[in-house]
Parts: sequence; C-alpha cells; structure tokens
Amino acid sequence: MPITAYLDKNTRLYGDEVALVELNPEEKDNRRVSWKEYDLIQQTSSEPYRREITWNVFDEKANRMANMLLSRGVKKGDKVGILMMNCLEWLPIYFGILKSGAIAVPLNFRYSSDEILYCTDLADVDVLLFGPEFIGRVEAIVDELSKNRLLIYVGEGCPTFAESYRELVADCSSKAPEVPLTNDDYAAIYFSSGTTGFPKAILHKHRSLMHSAMVEQKHHGQTHDDCFLCIPPLYHTGAKMHWFGSLVSGSKAVLLKGTKSEYVFDAVSKEHCTIVWLLVPWAQDILDAIDRGDLKLEDYELSQWRLMHIGAQPVPPSLIKHWKEYFPEHQYDTNYGLSESIGPGCVHLGVENVHKVGAIGVPGFGWECKIVDENDNLVADGEAGELCVKGPGVMVEYYKDPKATADVLKGDWLYTGDVAMRDEDGFIFLVDRKKDVIVSGGENLYPVQIEDYIRKFDKVHDVAVIGLPDKRLGEICGAIISIKEGMECTEDEINEFCKGMPRYKRPKKIIFADVPRNPTGKIEKPLLRKKYGVEQLVKYENNE
Repeated sequence: MPITAYLDKNTRLYGDEVALVELNPEEKDNRRVSWKEYDLIQQTSSEPYRREITWNVFDEKANRMANMLLSRGVKKGDKVGILMMNCLEWLPIYFGILKSGAIAVPLNFRYSSDEILYCTDLADVDVLLFGPEFIGRVEAIVDELSKNRLLIYVGEGCPTFAESYRELVADCSSKAPEVPLTNDDYAAIYFSSGTTGFPKAILHKHRSLMHSAMVEQKHHGQTHDDCFLCIPPLYHTGAKMHWFGSLVSGSKAVLLKGTKSEYVFDAVSKEHCTIVWLLVPWAQDILDAIDRGDLKLEDYELSQWRLMHIGAQPVPPSLIKHWKEYFPEHQYDTNYGLSESIGPGCVHLGVENVHKVGAIGVPGFGWECKIVDENDNLVADGEAGELCVKGPGVMVEYYKDPKATADVLKGDWLYTGDVAMRDEDGFIFLVDRKKDVIVSGGENLYPVQIEDYIRKFDKVHDVAVIGLPDKRLGEICGAIISIKEGMECTEDEINEFCKGMPRYKRPKKIIFADVPRNPTGKIEKPLLRKKYGVEQLVKYENNE
C-alpha cells in the first residue's frame, strides 16, 4: 500500500487528536515575550508561537492540496517541488502531492538561485511551492523558472509573479481524490548532498517510503502515547523518515524551529516529548550548556523523555558516554543511511546495544549489508572496505543520470561510497567516506578516527580533519578545531593530547576556527578543503 494509507488510518482512528505542533521560540525571543505570556498566547491564538493541527485537519489540508493540483492539470507522475522551511503546512502539502499521484520533490532550503533552477530543471518540476524566505531567490530566476511551470507561494503577502496557495486551496474539496496508488508508483525525488558538484536527483517509489516507515517503527518502538520532537529540516530524508514512526503509530510530533539547547529542553518539557532525534552539534551544545550550568535539569520536566537518537554523521563515543552521565535512563540509538537508501535505518545500532557505541550497528529491519574490496570481494572481519546495502528502500535510480546510477547500483546492491569494517560480533564501524581518506606518504588516514580521538579532549567543542597539500607526502593531516565557549587552548596542548595516537595519525597542522556543518549536521569538508587547502598550497609554492 502507499504511504498515504497511514494518514487515512490515523484520520479514522485518531481524527480529533493532535497530529502536529509547530513551535517558534525564535519568534517569541524576537518579541521579548515571557514564557508565562507565551503560555497564554498559545491558548488564545493559533500564531505566531505555537500552532497545532489534528489528524482530521492534516488529512483535509492534504486532500485540498491534492484536489487543487488536479484542478490545475497535474497528472500522475508529474513533479511538484517544495521549497519551504519547516512549518505546519509542510507535511500536509507533501502528502497532498502524493495523494494527487504526483511525485514530491523537496528542495534544500540553502540552495542558491542557480541551484534551485538547476534542481527544478533536472527533476522536471512542473509546480513549485515556495515560502516567504525564498521570494528573493525565486524572483532572481523567475523568467527561467516560470517557463511552463506553476509557481505557488505559501505565506502572507503573495508576490505578483506567483499564485497564492491559500487562495488556490480555499475552494477545493476536502475529500480524498480518487487516484489509485500502489507500492510501485513513483513517490518522491530527493537530492544528494552535492558535495562533489551539483546535486543528483534520487528517485524513490512508494515502496521505499513504506519500508522506511516500518523500519523506523520497528527500531524505535513508537506507540500512540509517544511524542516525537523533530528539529532537522523536513526536505531531508532523515527528519521525515524518523517522523514516519509517528505516522505509523498515529502519535503527536512537534516541529521545533530553532536549535538552541534551551529551546530543545523547553519543547521536551512543555510538549511532553518522549523521543528526540539530535545531530551531533546539538547534542554537544546541550552537554556544554549543562556543564556550564546554563541549563539546569531540575528546571524542566524530562522524566517522560525515553529515547535520544543521533544520525546523519559519525557519533563520537565520548559524547554518548557523557550523555549517559546526565541521562542514565535514556535509551540511545544511532542510525546510518543515505538518501539513496531512503534515509536512516539501513544500518542501526539498536537500543539494546549501547555497549557497542562507536559502531553504526547491524543491518536494519529488512536490510542486508556486505563490505567489499576494490575487486568486489568480501573482506575479512577487521578489514576496511566499501559498505554495500540491499533492501526494499534502495532508490530506483539517479533520475536522468544512467552513468551515475550504474556506478552505485550493481544488481540489487547499493554501493555507498563509505569505508567500513565489521568486528567479530558482526557490528559495522564506519571508517570514513572513500573520497575523504587522506593518503599521506603512502599511508591511508581515516579522518573520522582522528576526529573521534581529538573530541575526547575536554576543551574541544568540534573538530574536522582534512587532507592538506604537501610537496613531499602528497597530503598531510590537518585538524580544524573549535574550542568550547569560555575556554582557551593552545596548539601545544592539542599536540600533547594527540601523542596518544600513533605518530603517523597525528595532525601535522592545527587550525583554530569554526567547523561548518550543513543543516543535517554533516561537516562541510569541501568548504574547508577549498579554504585551507588553497592557503596551504600557496605557502608551499612560496616556499614558506
């Protein structure tokens, strides 16, 4: 059955119960409103700080969206883009697209005008919905973007070059359209991170979405009494597919706009959240705030919080050890996945395996894994090779890119491009991305391993390890290090700490600077290589 069947089920069973809440504490902060006043506002007004919808309203909004698209000539298999920040409208619009038989195409909110145009052209987008944050970027390319393409604006004050979403759906039926859908129908196109150029378009069927929903519920055991706090962007498979656990169980979810530690704790406390998915930087920020005394656990109602899980990037074991010191009763899980494997869960640690923190885990529900060498032979336990996954969530293809598809899809197996190894107990450890491996004087250095070690130093907030050009060795290991707030640290202190590693793994250059991460928490290493790699090359060319 298609993923929309879960929404239909929840409407029948839990129609009058809250499905989604949107919290906007940044707006509250901007208006200098106290929490007492905030509580009063949320009881008397639907905006701007807290909004909510029931499953009935969710379904009605999705149906109106679907019927609006059909009335404008959208056909089964047409593509509809979503360029919006997280908000209460996002998921009903997504499900409305699916109910119409069209293919949903979420776009990264960081895309520049050129990237928006590139991705909408690549995916053959017929309709683009965009929010107020993107008026300028869309207007800059509107002449090209509006050719044979409907532009719909979601928000107040519709620009003249677009049509108003609210006006378009106002008179549309709230009944479900009669569009037959199956597991084999195309459902969504997601985009790769684009770290090696412009993004690739990743095509998935409803089968993939359904499997991701089952995987999430199997791994984290969501029940109808749970409440999921969702912070990462919904355009990304990770956030949406973790929310699918709430969809399966018909439970409430909270969309939090803002990542400050106090926002997270306020949301957990006031909305009685039981499950929180964090990215590494946010988890580290929370721990740092508790360490400094800026966050006091006794000021919040946290007893119902049962599970904290992390994904989207390697997780330092030291972080989880520190987390368990403050939250010993929390279940913990980490999830590995790619947009090509419909997001998180093709490999996961499992809440019962906290003793194996540091591993990404074992094959997820319905998934198989193997690790192979350059000749496609299985490697022995303890040896590094490329991680490959197989299961119902593997993509159909890179849309309109058969060569790139053939590079990663070999039979039923998806070749991830990640270097991994498996231990004697069957647990998989992520070593690094193939393209991130540093080759220094013939030695392979894996940045993730070095980053994990440096993060153990109590003054380090974040770290990124990259290869820097070197005339003699080809590359040397460089560490960009962000120090914790209120602390000072010297290069000598870092070098002394790194003596605990083998000599060949120790960074040859230390740079104290911010570590940039994208909205899904991944370190933006191409930016770091571009900035510091060029600087290093100039120094060598000048014999400095």
